[in-house]
Amino acid sequence: MRIALDAMGGDFAPEATVKGAILAAEQLTNDNEILLIGKEDIITALLQEYGYTGSAIKVVNATQVIEMGEHPTKALTQKPDSSISVGYGMLKAQKADAFCSAGNTGAMLVGAMFSVKAIEGILRPSIAGLVPKLTGGYGLILDVGANADCKPEVLEQFGELGSIYAKYVLEIDNPKVGLMNLGEEEGKGTVVTQAAHQRLKANQNINFIGNIEGRDLFNDKADVIVCDGYTGNIILKLAESIYDILNEKNMHDPFFDKFNYEAEGGSPILGINGNAVIGHGVSSPLAICNMVLQAQKMAASTISERFKKHYSV
Repeated sequence: MRIALDAMGGDFAPEATVKGAILAAEQLTNDNEILLIGKEDIITALLQEYGYTGSAIKVVNATQVIEMGEHPTKALTQKPDSSISVGYGMLKAQKADAFCSAGNTGAMLVGAMFSVKAIEGILRPSIAGLVPKLTGGYGLILDVGANADCKPEVLEQFGELGSIYAKYVLEIDNPKVGLMNLGEEEGKGTVVTQAAHQRLKANQNINFIGNIEGRDLFNDKADVIVCDGYTGNIILKLAESIYDILNEKNMHDPFFDKFNYEAEGGSPILGINGNAVIGHGVSSPLAICNMVLQAQKMAASTISERFKKHYSV
């Protein structure tokens, strides 16, 4: 398994990404390889500085870097040898089984759409977020930022994508799908959520349990939570802030510690021809490590191929 990692992406790159790659290499089995993409001389020097002497990390040269504040489309066009462009090129050419980056989020999304592209039949790829559950493990919420406005048929498809991911990556048997709404009753919500409810209810490919409210986010009522990216991003950022507040007050609990972005390292892009994970811009070495491990788990589950198979029927 070859996991490509953008060594130049993130506020603390390349130092944090190289350290994170070393941490991940220590946890991966011998049949896995990390491909660090970026300025070869800098990456090689850092590997030597940090005392890495193993063979699980390979360096792939990329002479350009897309900075965090750059316009995604322009940057990808003007910087074809950037670490993000090279990473997606390797994913498309199947020289890598997964690609992850804590760099420019917009560039990661645009690169996914215009390089490996959406799977045929997918209306809009989604960014998914992992949700800690009080009963243990994680659920999934999608979308969390890629699609601010969604039509009912897109929300229905999020339910399908989330179910497949929850089953084969999170290993949840027959995952329960809930539609985030302002009330549990079927007739509640906007015109869009009411129409989405009817589509999800009629979909025989998912285990739809109806509307859920914000208070149900962390209980076991639903394993897959469907919402538009506007709503999902607000929920995600709120959850992150809860961890920050508790941490500042020196209050720690195993459940709330899972709210820390470092715990899983990144958010997968679902519905594209390949496995890609977007990390937090302020990713630490631990977050980078967990992002790589998550990408490896996605690739091992052949989740992208499962999406293709589902939508080719």
